Amino acid sequence: MKVSKLFKVAFRSILVNKMRSFLTMLGIIIGISSVIILVGLGEGTKKQIQSQIESLGTNLITVNITGFHSKSFSNEDIEYLKAKPGIKRIAPFISGNVTAKYGSKTYTTNLEGSTSEYSDIRKIYVDIGRFISDDDVKNRSHVAVIGQDIVDELYSGKVNIIGEYININGIDFTIVGILKSQGSSSSGSGDDRIIIPISTAQRLTRNTNIRTLYIEATSKDEVEFAKGYLELYLSKKFNGDTTSYRVFDQTSLLNTATETTNSMTLMLMGIAAISLLVGGIGIMNIMLVSVVERTREIGIRKAVGAKRKWILLQFLIESSTISLLGGIFGVILGYLISNILKVFFKMSIYISIQTISIAVIFSIVIGILFGIYPANKASKSNPIEALRYE
Repeated sequence: MKVSKLFKVAFRSILVNKMRSFLTMLGIIIGISSVIILVGLGEGTKKQIQSQIESLGTNLITVNITGFHSKSFSNEDIEYLKAKPGIKRIAPFISGNVTAKYGSKTYTTNLEGSTSEYSDIRKIYVDIGRFISDDDVKNRSHVAVIGQDIVDELYSGKVNIIGEYININGIDFTIVGILKSQGSSSSGSGDDRIIIPISTAQRLTRNTNIRTLYIEATSKDEVEFAKGYLELYLSKKFNGDTTSYRVFDQTSLLNTATETTNSMTLMLMGIAAISLLVGGIGIMNIMLVSVVERTREIGIRKAVGAKRKWILLQFLIESSTISLLGGIFGVILGYLISNILKVFFKMSIYISIQTISIAVIFSIVIGILFGIYPANKASKSNPIEALRYE
């Protein structure tokens, strides 16, 4: 018997029982669409995080004093490190939560204190006005650069509020700049922040301890060289206690983020695989029913000379066809839902050709694996007993 004829027989059997075939496919459709959506969500999140990290610059180094260590960075530390080879500039950093007020409106937001170098090192730029200057830091000026969320919440989205005041924890500050909108990410909104001179922030927050430094290496190639100097200096400062500090660059952060998102993607794939398993069991169940219903047909085929391998192949083709059609419809459904989530819910979803190909191949494999037992049972049936079956 020709393989093409076996496919015709399989399609005929599927079309005869349209509703039953559709309900059998439904488990595969749901499973494959879940794989497409969840894997796409994992890949989209990974690409978004990678893009955000890379946008900060490949020569950014972050130094943190960890735990509750009493030591912190002094101005002498910063000036000493600035002179080291491979280091271009350093921005000390402190932060905290504050209550901002304008008129009768109040808003809780993030306060960041730093120097003029902070803008270039962290790639944070103003849209209107200016950033904080060295004179602002030196004079402990009450000036602030605010994010778009603050503008929207306190100033009803006014375009230009340069020169207006903003009250931060009971102290009035003059707004000298509005930051370019950075949007939201997995770590929160990039527009929900107020930046003031670090000298003023230390007084405002009653915290003189600088525990974070943002450092820009002279180039991407000099990052490891600069990290070596930093780690040597910190090891001496903390008497060899490497648990008291942490030095990491964007490559380390990118690798950590990639590993995390890959683990998340695998977990999501595992969840979706459960749906595919249920769909495969549904195929096996319906194929067993089909074998019982077509017992006399199988007997007649064997009686007229059909070989066992042809009977086996016929039912395998039928189960694989059901699974393949379910996989194709699942890909279409998954792609449509993914686009709806991207457009209406602003979710980061990336669907690659590789993901679609793997999903379709996997659906065929499911059909074969769960079709083997029913097909084998059909091929082993005794033709005499099959012809007597009512």
